[in-house]
Amino acid sequence: MEILSKAPKNNDLDKYGLKDVTTFWNLSPETLQKLTVEQGMGKETANGTLAVNTGKFTGRSPKDRFLVDDDYTKDKVWWGRTNKPITPDNFSKLYHEVTNYLSGKSIYIHDGYVCADPKYRMNVRTITEYPWSNFFVHNMFLRLAENEIADFEEEWLVLCAPGYEAQDPAAFGLRQGNFSILDFTRKIALVGGSAYTGEMKKGVFSALNLILPIEKNVLPMHCSANVGEDGETAIFFGLSGTGKTTLSADPKRRLIGDDEHGWTAENTIFNFEGGCYAKVIDLTEEKEPDIFRAIRPGAILENVVFKEGSKEVDYKNSSITQNTRVSYPIDHIDNIAVPSYAKNPKNIFFLTADAFGVLPPISKLTPAQAAYHFISGYTAKVAGTEAGIVEPVPSFSACFGEPFMPLHPTVYAEMLSKKMTEANVNVWLVNTGWSGGPYGVGSRIKLKYTRAMISAAMEGELNDIDYEQHPIFGLHMPKYVPGVPSEMLDPMNTWLQKGAYVSKSIQLAHSFHLNFDKFINQASNEILHGGPLIDAHQILDHI
Repeated sequence: MEILSKAPKNNDLDKYGLKDVTTFWNLSPETLQKLTVEQGMGKETANGTLAVNTGKFTGRSPKDRFLVDDDYTKDKVWWGRTNKPITPDNFSKLYHEVTNYLSGKSIYIHDGYVCADPKYRMNVRTITEYPWSNFFVHNMFLRLAENEIADFEEEWLVLCAPGYEAQDPAAFGLRQGNFSILDFTRKIALVGGSAYTGEMKKGVFSALNLILPIEKNVLPMHCSANVGEDGETAIFFGLSGTGKTTLSADPKRRLIGDDEHGWTAENTIFNFEGGCYAKVIDLTEEKEPDIFRAIRPGAILENVVFKEGSKEVDYKNSSITQNTRVSYPIDHIDNIAVPSYAKNPKNIFFLTADAFGVLPPISKLTPAQAAYHFISGYTAKVAGTEAGIVEPVPSFSACFGEPFMPLHPTVYAEMLSKKMTEANVNVWLVNTGWSGGPYGVGSRIKLKYTRAMISAAMEGELNDIDYEQHPIFGLHMPKYVPGVPSEMLDPMNTWLQKGAYVSKSIQLAHSFHLNFDKFINQASNEILHGGPLIDAHQILDHI
């Protein structure tokens, strides 16, 4: 196979410490797919889409994520469980180990950039051990025009070596042999020991989450976004499994992006990426047509299982992982914003899959409630999503993306509150989880109802209607939404036993407050008042 490699003028790899390597620069997706299949690292599905297995890591390993503790980061980073330090010396030794490991091998190099708004563009060079890792980056980062390749100069380097594992982790300050490390001074994201491609994507996202607020006055957000024909932008925050990708794919609106965005001082919302990385467990064309149709040559499926004796994917099969995924360039979606940014944000939706069946399907938040729920970042894990989980468990991730946030959550919350106020944005809490009881008793709220509620909010149909306040969480619930049964808008109405609902609500409210304890010293009194009531007697008096 003839391989057309497109190297920039400045293609000296000595500065990276890479010796005697065979280089493949900026290969096409088609070539990278052929190399992956030829090397026995992937298979093609019935329609020609590449399918790969990421090995023992089928998701990120947050306990093995580190930031180099130096003069740049020391007084900026929110150090602790999320942001663990590693010394500059240990990073240098580890980097040297990885470059020695890669030396003498074939490597794949992709030049691209992140941040669609030209004012905030950051060039990224990615060097990978595997061809399909490079294919993933081609999908997920923004792609250069042909005439930009020759003069490309990177600002950040991503170096990914899944085959390298530290033999003596403690000698480098590591927990185990795999790692994902950011060095903000040298501007390097180093990934080793894990082939899960999300480590590269989220490494760059984490870097932007420190650089943009500190250096550019831009709020980074773990969210999807779309824009309507009227030019009004909607933002969807949510953790994995809450519908962030699904609900932003709206045939009536142009998709800006499905996962990572910035909000500028000029009130522009811009995509960090050039692609989408969507879950495909239980995927059907009926439920999620845009994602289903995006799975075609040029996309990469991860950790899916084929139906026996065929090349057809069994999307219901979770025998490898619940976290089966697809990455595809954003232009695999028909209705997208070109370029990937827009102005005039008017509605923000916080998505939560409440498996306790407690939260309303939609409620309007006050500024204090918006800040509180943003810092909380609540959803729930259900049985089967992780080993040992047999009933719903509350899950909180600050700013709906705590694993990727180097700064203290209140920094992002204060930026969001300021921008919401200045832009006069409506903020909504949307429960895409359960109604009529918890997981196993109630039922999942139908997607058509969630879409109807979001559409009504964006089209102003909820502006002049009556609301009632939830007695436990203080949320303002609309009494009427077009196309949605009115009895389900107040979740208590959907439970057979009112007392059971109250008990479960108090339990969840208590979980919110316990989680928020770690933010009390940094959060203002106004934000604290945005949370639910906790005194059971006070709650019962309101019912």
